Amino acid sequence: MTLILGGGIGGLSAAHYLIKAGTKNPTLLESTNRVGGWIQSIKDTKTGIVFEKGPRTLRIRGNIGMNTLSLIEELGLPEKIKPITIDHPSAKNRFIFVNNRLHILPTSFSSLFKKTPPFSSRLFRGLWRDLTSPVKRSNDDTVYAFIERRFGGEVADYLVSSMICGICAGDAKEISVKFFVPGLFEAEQKHGSVIKGYVKEIMQKRKVVDVEKNLNPVGSLHEKAKTEKWSVFGLDGGMTTLVEAIKEEIATKGAVIKLDSQVTNLSVQPGGVKCCINGKDIYESNQLISALPAINLAPLVKEEHPLLAEELSKIPYVTVAVVNLAFKGQLLDREAFGFLVPPSQGLPILGVIFDSCNFPQDNHTILTVMMGGKWFNKFFGENPTEKRLLNIAVGHCRDILGITQIPICHHTSIQRNCIPQYVVGHHDRIARIYSYINEKRLPLSLVGSSYTGIGIHDVILSAKRAAEQCANRK
Repeated sequence: MTLILGGGIGGLSAAHYLIKAGTKNPTLLESTNRVGGWIQSIKDTKTGIVFEKGPRTLRIRGNIGMNTLSLIEELGLPEKIKPITIDHPSAKNRFIFVNNRLHILPTSFSSLFKKTPPFSSRLFRGLWRDLTSPVKRSNDDTVYAFIERRFGGEVADYLVSSMICGICAGDAKEISVKFFVPGLFEAEQKHGSVIKGYVKEIMQKRKVVDVEKNLNPVGSLHEKAKTEKWSVFGLDGGMTTLVEAIKEEIATKGAVIKLDSQVTNLSVQPGGVKCCINGKDIYESNQLISALPAINLAPLVKEEHPLLAEELSKIPYVTVAVVNLAFKGQLLDREAFGFLVPPSQGLPILGVIFDSCNFPQDNHTILTVMMGGKWFNKFFGENPTEKRLLNIAVGHCRDILGITQIPICHHTSIQRNCIPQYVVGHHDRIARIYSYINEKRLPLSLVGSSYTGIGIHDVILSAKRAAEQCANRK
């Protein structure tokens, strides 16, 4: 038997791929009363409005995006897809809030040659700086320091820092460039410049374009996405639709899903795995897939594997307050994906997503306000009330977007320790974690955002690889 700990998208996907590889009756243990993890779509009972507490769209991105599209096809969900094409306003328009104003980010090559607020000079100067700056030979660096060195302080402060806030709710002055954006790091180390590396990569891709055209058969979902020029896509009913589809599929094919099953004791040895649930029930297996966050796995393996636990526990996490708001009517004077706020502005909000621009729901303005992250305790303390968080979110929507209405419905939640932070040294830490597991010949595979990537695509692909690893161990 194969045990899976954690019923988020990683654990569910692992069960799917295990069954596909021939594993019979994998058992999934989830500590809460629902599966899905941070993916949660909530439908307001009075208005029928759907709020997303976590991810809401998936980007069409490389092989990992193709893998997710293949999964969606296998689950019979293509008809549920709601695509946003590259020419849609929410795909093109993004704002940053700097110096008490919203500024649209450059959307064309020609805009690089114009002075565009809040930047004090043309962005082309940043590109020239990259081409002429010396290489810094290093094993790693922060995203902020890397961008500041190669493109200038304003690009690092206004553009990249806000992007890091939007992606992982973290501080660009701590996040590892080697792990988070390895392409940039490698371009400087190998080619001396990000621009030079990018140009060489384009030239190499042109040489293999004919081969890539044959990777997917005509009529596949990936081919449809390419033909119709999707930028991102969502799902009818929200991202929970994907969770429920996987849950239903694996259950019908023999997977055992146990909810409200808290792991209280865990033994992982080369000869097998023993897992105690809720202090009484014992599960034994020959293989274990952990889809738990590293912060939750660490205390479970500490007694038997203190060195592994130490490495796992050093991966930091941040807490994010998510406030969903719905108002009557169309209240936004511009269509966009939303806006982000650089840390330099000293605001408690990380950004606001314009959900109703992405996927309209009748005649409503729907927003998601993300707050805190790396700075959660600084602005809110350890245990803020939901009412206080709601008031802060509504107040900033009023001040920045001019929305003076009272929301017709809302939902506030505190997502504690929801996003891992890939701080400098994360690449080497993950290598040490995998090395320990291999050297000790532990029947343990790791899945989830703690290790290989923060997005849904990354987590699903890590689940696929874990299932393959289990199949190879047989």
